[in-house]
Amino acid sequence: MKVILVDDERLALIGLQKSLEKEVSGIEIIATYMNPTEAVAGIVEHRPDVVFLDIHMPEMDGMDLGRQIQAATPGTEIIFVTSYDQYAVHAFELQALDYVMKPIQKDRLKQTVSRVREKLSVKREQRSKDTNVPLICCFNQIQFKLPGKDVQVAKWRTSKAQELFAYLLHHRNQVIHRSVLLELLWPGMEEEKTTHQLYTAMYHVRQTLKTCNMDMITIQSGHLEAGYRLELGEAQLDSEQWEREIRQWKVVDASTVHAYEQALHLYKGTYLGNYEYMWAEPERERLRYLLLYHMRQLCLYYQQHGLAEKVVESTQRIQHMLPDEEESYFMLMKLYDEMHNDLGVEEQYRLLTTRMEQDLEIPISEDITEWYQDWKLGLTKVMKK
Repeated sequence: MKVILVDDERLALIGLQKSLEKEVSGIEIIATYMNPTEAVAGIVEHRPDVVFLDIHMPEMDGMDLGRQIQAATPGTEIIFVTSYDQYAVHAFELQALDYVMKPIQKDRLKQTVSRVREKLSVKREQRSKDTNVPLICCFNQIQFKLPGKDVQVAKWRTSKAQELFAYLLHHRNQVIHRSVLLELLWPGMEEEKTTHQLYTAMYHVRQTLKTCNMDMITIQSGHLEAGYRLELGEAQLDSEQWEREIRQWKVVDASTVHAYEQALHLYKGTYLGNYEYMWAEPERERLRYLLLYHMRQLCLYYQQHGLAEKVVESTQRIQHMLPDEEESYFMLMKLYDEMHNDLGVEEQYRLLTTRMEQDLEIPISEDITEWYQDWKLGLTKVMKK
């Protein structure tokens, strides 16, 4: 693990270096800096895994320096070290991996380094997944990505061939009976009239995979089973990668919030969202609600640390994904009230009214209506006082 230390106090710098070298194995301290300007140049040159950064420095505020480091080397993790705990919220805003108070305790330092190692391990694993295996993209539109190549959109000969592949992919590693496929693609037609069309569509699927150099995906067929089985080989689905990534972060805290945010942004769209396949709807809903659960966890973390703008941003994304849920509108109304944004409160109430009463023809919850009426009369501000 390559480390750089930045602190304007020489004794503090020497003390941290000795503590790291004595208490933690596998650490390579490649440089130390007392001057923030020199630190930025050194970090760009050395590209360390992590920077231990003092916040309170006379020449440049550590927060400003942290922003410069993130802009110059986005992959570098930042650990803030300071004697002043009032900077904690700002450290979280910068997505620092950890925040350590001086004087640093031995056990606390080991805990911090353990978090760094875990984060770096996840990064290496993710990079390996992303670069060394063929990827099937299922968010919104089916696309293929080979290692080191650009994403390619498959050109299907017919819409039937496209849906046939999508259905087999959705049920990968399972034998799908021929009669199921015939009813899916040509519903209501006699089997003997559509069997040849199924063979033709399957031929086009295999040719498309071959054209896209996705030969590792195989479709097995057998007379006894009278069906087809799609196997991915070494290829992976982006939706499965995303789910593995998001499920490994059990709790949102200072050490995981950045990874949480990165994982949530890997959700690129609805599962097979560009296609009107009703059979895919249960999986769409499952992934959507998995995303919503973790986004709410992130929102709760932001609320606990007073990060109002991030709460608004995340809640708006939830609202976009689940426009029929009153909770997101009500949450934004109360947030905008706390931010003294009257126009925001009015807009959310109008959007909610339009969605529920006009589009869905159901009334708004009484709690929301009562709160809004109190707000109009200024009573919510009185109750806060």
